[in-house]
Amino acid sequence: MSETRLSATRRQMLARSGALGVGIAFAGSLSELFAGSAAAHGRAGYGPLVPDPAGLLDLPKGFRYRVLSREGDPLRSGEGPVPSNHDGMAAFAGRQGRVHLVRNHENRVTGKIAVPTVDGLTYDPMGKGGCTALTVDRHGEVLTERVAIAGTAVNCAGGHTPWGTWLTCEETEDRAGTNGYTKDHGFIFEVDPVDPHRSGAVPLTAMGRFQHEAIAVDPRRGVVYETEDAFDKPFGLFYRFLPQKPHGGLGSLRAGGRLQAMRVPGVPDLSVVQETGATFTGIEWADVPDPLAAGTPIRNQDFGPRGITHAQKLEGCYWGGSCVYFVSSYARSREGSAADHYGQIWRYDPAARRLTLVIVFGPGTDVQLPGEEPDNICLAPSGGLMVCEDGEGAQHVFGVTRKGEVYAMARGRQNIGTREEPAWGEFAGVTFAPDGETMYVNCYTPGTTFAVTGPWHR
Repeated sequence: MSETRLSATRRQMLARSGALGVGIAFAGSLSELFAGSAAAHGRAGYGPLVPDPAGLLDLPKGFRYRVLSREGDPLRSGEGPVPSNHDGMAAFAGRQGRVHLVRNHENRVTGKIAVPTVDGLTYDPMGKGGCTALTVDRHGEVLTERVAIAGTAVNCAGGHTPWGTWLTCEETEDRAGTNGYTKDHGFIFEVDPVDPHRSGAVPLTAMGRFQHEAIAVDPRRGVVYETEDAFDKPFGLFYRFLPQKPHGGLGSLRAGGRLQAMRVPGVPDLSVVQETGATFTGIEWADVPDPLAAGTPIRNQDFGPRGITHAQKLEGCYWGGSCVYFVSSYARSREGSAADHYGQIWRYDPAARRLTLVIVFGPGTDVQLPGEEPDNICLAPSGGLMVCEDGEGAQHVFGVTRKGEVYAMARGRQNIGTREEPAWGEFAGVTFAPDGETMYVNCYTPGTTFAVTGPWHR
């Protein structure tokens, strides 16, 4: 995320066509994501952002935040300090109104504060990444905060499973002996948010070794979809994993399965698709020759004379209704993409084997307007989306309504740059409590976890 950002200007979400349609499933009430481009105008949302006197987080009138955790503070478990680089996150329902949060820490070897190593929860003692877990009571108070997995590397995003666990993804391909690591990295790990010692620190090797970003699980079929945020050409692939035990619960993914990559016939690079509503049928899935990438990174492997479909900056991934949605944060021809864009959201319908481009973000230059490089996304109680911005300038969480209108939901005030070169910590890990009454979101740096409450159903 932050350490791979290359942009030099800001982008404004801009409409290319009318935004029509209905929302995406939230709490079983809606079935499809709206079609059309994102438009930054109108009276959508909850009103203008009100400057925060504390200088942390601007929100609309009627909303308030609570800081749950900040990097460097002591973990309540006593295991060490709260680690750096807060990234992907998910919320799980607990007993008596409690919420269990699992939070990634995207620490490379240069990470400022490592995830503390804990017996039984550490994969590679030289890895600084991992996850921490928080339990919040029904009043919003933090009850516990502890290490959930340690010794991993560059834990960027991930996703939740239908059986209530978190799959944390390593966004690296470093091998043992590289950067001081003692084990190969580039895997997915399963984390139990309630009792991490039940899940341990076991790499799910059959799900592939590559620069993982995020996952989404088809709750009916048990198929796991995976995005790859590769940093150079050829860029990443969109994968699906067909588990041998698709509904086995905690630990079932260790039984293995088949890893496949998506092929869109006639489209070697998704960046060439520019118009919302563009639809491709007959989507194919090709078996990955070597999921462990023992000799060659998967995206470089031989998928036969018909090749495979690539895309730059594949990021957020989630399941909604009967489809999986995934984000291409941007594409730049100067870096090797076939065409340029400033953000796409795609929908894949497994039953119809159909892929559709549902949102396009367009260019702009006003630093006060919505933004560039959509990254982490989640469903909102209103039926639309919440999108974390990962770009330059002041950083926002944006809402996108069921009609395709964009509004600013939050703006970060933590300036981490200098007077000459200002910079703001990006947002990540946006997620909602199971009852939809609280939005949780991270500031990447300085690592901060916020809980936002207010009139969400207004």
